[in-house]
Amino acid sequence: MGHLGSANPPYEISKKKAEARLAAAQERLLRLRLLVGGQIGPKKIGPPLCVVFEGWDASGKGGAIKRLVAPLDPRHVRVAQFAAPTYDEKRHHFLQRFWNVLPGFGGMAVLDRSWYGRVLVERVEGFATGEQWKRAYEEIAEFERTLTAEGMILIKFWMHVSDDEQLRRFESRRTDPLRQWKLTDEDWRNREKRPAYEAAVEEMIDRTDRPKARWHVVAGDDKPYARLAVVEKVCNVLETKLEKRGYDLRAADHGVLTE
Repeated sequence: MGHLGSANPPYEISKKKAEARLAAAQERLLRLRLLVGGQIGPKKIGPPLCVVFEGWDASGKGGAIKRLVAPLDPRHVRVAQFAAPTYDEKRHHFLQRFWNVLPGFGGMAVLDRSWYGRVLVERVEGFATGEQWKRAYEEIAEFERTLTAEGMILIKFWMHVSDDEQLRRFESRRTDPLRQWKLTDEDWRNREKRPAYEAAVEEMIDRTDRPKARWHVVAGDDKPYARLAVVEKVCNVLETKLEKRGYDLRAADHGVLTE
């Protein structure tokens, strides 16, 4: 299968080396966030940053988010989680409930699931009509175009795990009293529909991967690699976007950031 079939680590890395690189990337991210937040360097507020996580159940979204925000001051980042819309939320356009958590200039938000539920779970489970979810691709693309045109840096991750690895993690959670709460009957039902979800994911990536809102598929079977890959990718994208906007990051490794 296209995007998901190629979701394998490009190389093998030991846990020790992965942890060392992760620590370096986390420090790099901290410097970048302080810069964008106007705390260091020219002390000028930078563009908003929004990182969106989608992925299979037990794919490591939570672990990746934890490593991403760990080095940051809690006042400088917002983490928002989205489940099924409430009764009142269903009375509005499906994108309405996401506006209030989006970051303003100088801010950062991390979304654990997002507006892509419309073309994933709502599509597969029949919670949205065919007309609704088919229309949603362009609605989402236009929504993201509006955000990025205003200046937002938008980074989207699909956390991928193989069918065998997902099953292993489910079984591990089922036998761990402190993690059983993470496993629900719905998770098992979703596994039975994996082919339908795979088709939905492929179409989602094909139709909503745009130059200013790229999808990054992360191989999640190896947790240390996946966590490293996420933090390094956020740093790389953020650096590239900032440099295009005139920021000089050459001295960042020495703790001096200028514009």
